[in-house]
Amino acid sequence: MHELTLRLDPSDGRALDDLADACGRLPEDIAREAVRRYLDEEARGVRSVGERLASAHAGLLRRLGE
Repeated sequence: MHELTLRLDPSDGRALDDLADACGRLPEDIAREAVRRYLDEEARGVRSVGERLASAHAGLLRRLGE
């Protein structure tokens, strides 16, 4: 597993601790889930742009492949 130290400002740290406490979860689990969701969302956006560019330039890409 990749380990990361994340420094939060005090108010974000308290908010994370409060949320974890309210949910009965560890702050680390909530942060890990937030990172995973962010990465998934960004990957979808990058894929969408790539697909749009590939579609818009399909003719050129086909010619380059010949």
